[in-house]
Amino acid sequence: MKRSVDLSGESNVIYIGRKPPMSYVMAVITSFSGSNAEEVTLKARGQAITTAVDAVEITRHRFMKELGISKITIGTEEMPPREGEGGARNISTIEITLTKEAKPKEEAKKRGKSK
Repeated sequence: MKRSVDLSGESNVIYIGRKPPMSYVMAVITSFSGSNAEEVTLKARGQAITTAVDAVEITRHRFMKELGISKITIGTEEMPPREGEGGARNISTIEITLTKEAKPKEEAKKRGKSK
């Protein structure tokens, strides 16, 4: 089974493709819990952008309510033409960086009392 997390060059980066959003939700949860990462970036282009947004929203609202979106970067990549096409194509890209937010004040109070 292929993993969605690329650990070679860029750590904590998840490339979004054609799988259902829940596959990427699990990859985000695994990235945060497995490596104790402070942030995870989802990268997508073209039609996969909607899957990336869905995965982020599902993760934030159903599973890890303490996550926040720290950065969203959008752009365009120029792709070579397909066979039989005339010119180059522009493909939209997005990078969404999720970060664990600070603990609520109640947690800080509990830690203060235990000292």
